[in-house]
Amino acid sequence: MTSYVLQFQRSLSAKVHEYLVLCKHKVVMLLALTAVVGQGLAPYVGRSLLEQMLTIVGIALLASSAAVINHIVDSDIDKKMKRTDSRPVATGSVTNRQAFVFSMTLLVIGFCMLVAYANWLTAWLTLVALVGYAFIYTLVLKRRTPQNIVIGGFAGAMPPLLGWVSETGSMSAEPWLLVMIIFTWTPPHFWALAIDRKKDYENAKVPMLPVTHGIEFTKTMVLLYSVLLTLVCVLPFLIGMSGNFYLAVSVLLNGVFMYRAWELKFVAKEKSAIKLFIYSIWQLMILFIALFIDKWLI
Repeated sequence: MTSYVLQFQRSLSAKVHEYLVLCKHKVVMLLALTAVVGQGLAPYVGRSLLEQMLTIVGIALLASSAAVINHIVDSDIDKKMKRTDSRPVATGSVTNRQAFVFSMTLLVIGFCMLVAYANWLTAWLTLVALVGYAFIYTLVLKRRTPQNIVIGGFAGAMPPLLGWVSETGSMSAEPWLLVMIIFTWTPPHFWALAIDRKKDYENAKVPMLPVTHGIEFTKTMVLLYSVLLTLVCVLPFLIGMSGNFYLAVSVLLNGVFMYRAWELKFVAKEKSAIKLFIYSIWQLMILFIALFIDKWLI
């Protein structure tokens, strides 16, 4: 009896892990963090902590739904890449039908939560971001243009705006600066990964920049975007949205980003690209935490 229970537990654990992989839960957690910061920087309107938390859950569920659709649409590509060939839909451990039903369930629940605990504008904007990532980027841009990340990155940059709108029910200039930060951060972040996995993208015939324009050109673009990112990250301070603490953290984080991008371009080592990719994740996370701390704890 005990062995059957243990076997069931292992099977259940494995299946839960598969569905978490489908949701790209680590990416969604980072997106949720930026949405929380968007909420925190918005003018106080008296919403309860519970409403705010349930709003973030709603945004995360819709982001997860988009991720699952991405797995379905990209399953043919995923099978050809070492980084993705073990994904549940690519291996067949989760069927397209199962993944689609799961995605639609997340979508409906998440959308309803946003309507109930935030507002209609937040719900529709989140749905638009889902369509932008899951269909426009994944199905069209990713397969047709090396600028896929630049154009498609807009959908992934939306969470801070969504967090702000969930509080205020309207859009204003300030949250768009946060969107600009993520929008500018996305290309060097993904291009660093694409440099490291160039052969994978070649095998899958995905027109990522290193495949279409070469690694050296891509390194130059990573460096130029790192400079642009540094400038964009100063804007919240310049308009009085943040203070000296955020500015200091931003300058430090982006200084390291530019140095690593320069190193990748001129004195690259074997793992320089993937190290820059990993650093960029921590950089964005700490940057948004610094924004939050700057307003509420200093």
